[in-house]
Amino acid sequence: MLWIIFGLLTVVVVVVVLIYLYGTRTFSYWAKRGVRHDAPIPFFGTAKRQFLHQISVADMYHEMYQKYSSEKFVGYYLMTTPVLVLRDPELIKCLLVSDFNYFSARNMLPMDEHPEPLLKNLFSCEGDLWKLLRQRMTSAFTTGKLKAMFPLIVARAEKLQRVAGEAAASGAEVDVRDLMARYTTDFIGACGFGIDTDTLSDNNNMFRKLGKRIFVQTKRDAIVTILKYAIPSLMTRFHFFSPEVENVTVKLVKTIMAERNYKNSGKNDYIDMLLDLKGKGKMIGESLMHTKADGTPCMAEIEMDDEVLVAQVFLFFAAGSETSSAVSSYTLHELAHHPEHRRRCQEEIDAVLARHDNKLSYDSVREMKFLDMCFSEGMRLFPSVGFLQRMCVKPYIIPGTDMTIDPGVNIIVSVKGLHLDPQYFPDPEEFRPERFHPDNVSAINKYTYLPFGTGPRACIGERLGYMQSLAGLAALLSQFSVAPSISTLRKPIIDPKVLGVQSVKGGLPLTLTARKKIKA
Repeated sequence: MLWIIFGLLTVVVVVVVLIYLYGTRTFSYWAKRGVRHDAPIPFFGTAKRQFLHQISVADMYHEMYQKYSSEKFVGYYLMTTPVLVLRDPELIKCLLVSDFNYFSARNMLPMDEHPEPLLKNLFSCEGDLWKLLRQRMTSAFTTGKLKAMFPLIVARAEKLQRVAGEAAASGAEVDVRDLMARYTTDFIGACGFGIDTDTLSDNNNMFRKLGKRIFVQTKRDAIVTILKYAIPSLMTRFHFFSPEVENVTVKLVKTIMAERNYKNSGKNDYIDMLLDLKGKGKMIGESLMHTKADGTPCMAEIEMDDEVLVAQVFLFFAAGSETSSAVSSYTLHELAHHPEHRRRCQEEIDAVLARHDNKLSYDSVREMKFLDMCFSEGMRLFPSVGFLQRMCVKPYIIPGTDMTIDPGVNIIVSVKGLHLDPQYFPDPEEFRPERFHPDNVSAINKYTYLPFGTGPRACIGERLGYMQSLAGLAALLSQFSVAPSISTLRKPIIDPKVLGVQSVKGGLPLTLTARKKIKA
């Protein structure tokens, strides 16, 4: 009996040791290279608080950025994956732009040869699918396409004014984070799906619920994410996005495409544009991943099938509804605390609209330079995407060192860290729109201000997001003033359960007051 007990104990000890070794197998990576880093713990690495929702991902990387202020880069362990957090703008330029071919993967989740349907979107897909999609979809965001979409923006901006008017008349404080999210969701529904979602009037409709659910991690989502990093080979059957998000999105988009017989319906929305791109046949171009014996790229071809189309509509909806609204609402939050800047915005908006028959238009919004400056400063203080991520795909020697980064190592740029670094932005916590005055912009290092990313994987929808946000701000400020309310926190608390974008706990409550304009 003792031998049996001893044998069982031996097995248990061996299993525990093997599990420990598996969960710590990479933890000498940065020490061997002389890179400073926090001490990792088994399995979690240095990301325990991140995975347990004790701190947001953006704040975690911002913390690392600040902690090692004398370093050009610092080490981190995303569970057992080595991560290098870049702090030096010149290195950021090299790794994300000049030497992009070494860091072409985004690797938001462990690489999978057969990604789940919604991860085939332009933001998260990899390799040849990303390259060919990017080439084909660039035509969807030209100036002509933006101008054609602008009437849809104006219609939602006018509805935003009506809803805000009702809220102002009631005297109740208004969560502008929720209000601007409903505005952007309404626009994305019309522009992306060709559907009047009426999200501004009905905050509980399907589209608003879907927009919220995409980015908020439940316990189910957290467990799946942890297991995907810990045991990626065993987790392919579990999808990162919850069944309700994936099923609703896939069913909705496929139903709309089927109703249109997979042809352009004449609505000129995003689905029409994608159906036109699909009609061009297979995506064909030089491969990013495969080369011939002589070193020249092989040719790659990929079908733009239904799953790829659904994933692009999903990205358009998710990114458009949350990222733009996060920054536009935070800009309102800052203007509420800086009435002198708010008044200057309103004077400019009044003057510009007076020159354009008091109507919002693509051209009138482009003339609102101070509003643009305020929005740019809002994005500096509160970048909706607080960090950029890439993955090394082939051995790379960091410029100025003899250190080699191996394939599979992740690279992080703390956008939030750069934006709040006093070395690049004096008094970084202060809201100073004049930083972005045309006379001052040239002094800003472009690799220290990255609200839309940089390099070949920069946000393809940057100009659309800009115009949508500025139009919403102009529409609101033309008729209403904003001020702090009883529930307003000067420094909003970041919600650690929201993944991918920065979001605040409890929203951004403000007081809206109808303006009394003096007629000339």
